[in-house]
Order: sequence, then structure tokens, then C-alpha cells
Amino acid sequence: MHLSQRFQEFIKKENLFSQKDRLLLAVSGGLDSSVLCDLCSKSDFEFVIAHCNFNLRGDESIRDEKFVRALGKKYNKEVLVKHFDTEKYAAEHKLSIQVAARELRYAWFNELMDANINKQSSPFNHLVTAHHLDDNIETLLMHFFRGTGIAGLRAIPTAQGKIVRPLLFARKEELKVFADENRLEWIEDSSNDSDKYSRNYFRHHLIPIIQKIYPEVINNLAANIDRFGDVEILYRQSIDQQKKKLLEQKGDEVHIPVLKLKKLKALRAICYGIIKEYGFSSSQVDEFIHLLDSESGKYILSSTHRVIKNRNWLIIAPNQNESSQTILIEKEDKSILFPLGKLQIDLFSATDHKLQIVNTTAQLDADQIEFPLILRKWTRGDYFYPFGMTKKKKLSRFFIDEKVSKTGKEKIWVIEMNKKIIWIVGMRIDNRFKISPQTKRVLKIEVRTQ
Repeated sequence: MHLSQRFQEFIKKENLFSQKDRLLLAVSGGLDSSVLCDLCSKSDFEFVIAHCNFNLRGDESIRDEKFVRALGKKYNKEVLVKHFDTEKYAAEHKLSIQVAARELRYAWFNELMDANINKQSSPFNHLVTAHHLDDNIETLLMHFFRGTGIAGLRAIPTAQGKIVRPLLFARKEELKVFADENRLEWIEDSSNDSDKYSRNYFRHHLIPIIQKIYPEVINNLAANIDRFGDVEILYRQSIDQQKKKLLEQKGDEVHIPVLKLKKLKALRAICYGIIKEYGFSSSQVDEFIHLLDSESGKYILSSTHRVIKNRNWLIIAPNQNESSQTILIEKEDKSILFPLGKLQIDLFSATDHKLQIVNTTAQLDADQIEFPLILRKWTRGDYFYPFGMTKKKKLSRFFIDEKVSKTGKEKIWVIEMNKKIIWIVGMRIDNRFKISPQTKRVLKIEVRTQ
């Protein structure tokens, strides 16, 4: 079957785009993107060409841009060109040249795809790249050796948001044959010959060595990519089912019952499936699992969230702000914002401190307190030893005795230390942490309501 026909059938089978869509083609001028232009033109798709000039190869970069502009004239298509100071961007952001170029490229493509920014009457429906089967095999092997999960073994997805890759079915050599048969011109990027890039090393050395032992390795890996795609679908379905059973959404927080989670098989896979959506990496899975047997107050952090162990629950919460429902108090904290106001925290020598009996202030024996503390709303089943008493009392009974209204109960917070409530905020401290004649240091926590 001719490549052009296979191209059209692949697009239809994968439901990538149709004749009514307006396409943005990412074109470097190399063999792959030149063939992509020709196939889209022969198939009567409406498209615009986008070319990035990274200004990394001197005269070659100028040559590439001129060639792509000539392609636009050949196919009677608009050509959009963007110049980048890639080396400066890489230095400023401490990135490799490859990563910098990728970030710059896709940031510009995203701008072009955004109709609101472009103010186009006819926005682009899809960004089309010229990745082919050999690219996919190389990506699969790189992901495998780097140690990615199942999604990485699926390699390059055919569609990813508005990005589509309609050449993933074809080998590089097939594109070359098509280009020769149709007398297409293209340009060679000299950097493709350099083995300093990981992909080129795989392409020039590793894969040829494997092919000597397994001549059909490319076809076999291509088939595996399809299988891995199916496996990933099943994997995601299974993870989603477990998450529905485990996760309890409470405002901005997610609560996970520790005992239920510990009973599950394939624990690492399930844990990673849970935490990756909150900015945690695969390398933090062991830390997450370790929390299951940790003391209350232990936690791990991502750039956006934290997972806190609180009794028999793990709580995934956004990094602390005024609206957080579970807040950690660290030893170095001097003030903490929470929905009812602010906690002011101070440490004094007992000899310098004058005892004050006011509900808005907790005065505690600092040497009996272990950080971090947890500031949270009270829950049914909570108990403490009220100041002046030696027997424990459930908070629900304490509120009845104190004649706290139903709406009043909804606004009550507690400070907890390793499963022990040390203060019902604004009401009563726990007798076990009171100041005594032996107290050397006083921890003072004052609530200032809004």
C-alpha cells in the first residue's frame, strides 16, 4: 500500500483530524517534516507551516529558514517563523540546549494554537508534528533505560491534547523512499550526526547492535508499543477504581484511610497513581509508603502539595494557606493563618513568664511538646484531658457541658500532637501539658480571630 494511502488511513483510524480542520505543521525542513508537508498537501488538508529558528548553527539556521519559506511558496501555504536566543534562555534557566529549545518551541506553538492570543477568525485545530516510528522506538528505549512507568513504555502518544503525530506508523526508511519517488528536497541538520545527544547515540550505536542479534527488533518493539498502550489503559482503569474506593474529598483536601491502603496489593503502583497528580515524583513513592507507619504529624512535600499523616489517615492538602483544613505547625513557626484568624506562637523562659488565664491563649510546658503539631477541625471521637481534670472526656460531651451551639461546634479547631489534643483552640488546654512548678520553658499560643 502506498505511503500516502496509509497516511490517510492512519489518520482516519486514530481519528486525528479531518478535512474541515485547520492544521499547524511544525516544520524544520528535514526529511520527516518535508514529507509531512507533501502528504498533507496531497491529501488536501488545510495547513499553515510553523518554523523555529533557534540560532544555534550559524549559516545552517539561516539556510533552514530559507528552505522552509520556499516550502511555503511551493505548497502555497503561509509560513510563520520565530527566532529564539536559545543559548541565553538555557543559561538563564539553567537548562540544557535541548530542553531549552523544546520549552521555547512548544511555548510558541501554544501561543499560535491559542485563538484568544492570535485573534484569528479561523484558529488552528491541531498542532501536527513529524515524529515517525523510529523516533517512537528510540523514545521507548530511552524511557526504559531511564526508568519510567507504564506510560513511558507507551513512548510517544499518537495524540496528546491538540498535538497529533500522523507519521508514527511509518519507518524513517519509508519516508526516504517516498521522498525519493516524489523528488522531494530536504535539508540535513548537522547536529543529527553528533553522538553527544542521547537520542543520536541510541540511533547510531545501540539499536544497530541489537539488530545484529534480533533483526526484527524494530517491528517487535513497535508491536510492544501497541501492547503497552493497551496495558496502560487497563492500568489506569484499575488505578481509577482503587482511587474511587480510597479517596475521600473534603474541601481542598483528599483523605486516605491508612488501614485500607496497607491491605492492597501492588501498593507501589497504586500509591504512585494517587500522588503523581499532586506534583510528587516516582522517587517519592517510598517516602509516601513510609508515612503509613509513621507518627502523626510526619509529612512529605511536592512543589504544590503535602501529604500529612494524621492518626489513621493520610491527608493530601495544598501547600498551606488560610483556607487549608489541615495545617502543620513547625517548631520555627511564629504565626499561622487559618480560617478563623491567626495563631501567634512564642517561647518564654518560665522565670520570665507571667501566667494569664484567658481562653484565647494556651500556655503549655514547652518541654512536653514535640513538633510538628497539627492544627485541624475537631472530629467525632476526639477526646482530651480537660485542664484541671485527670480523666479523659470526649469533645462532643465537653461541648454539651460547655453549652456550645451546633453552629459553634462547626467552627471549633484543635491542636494535636502525636494523636494527643493539646488545646481546643480558644477554649481549654489539655491537663497533661499544663505549666507546673517544674516547668522551665513556656510555649504560648494565642489565637487572634478575624
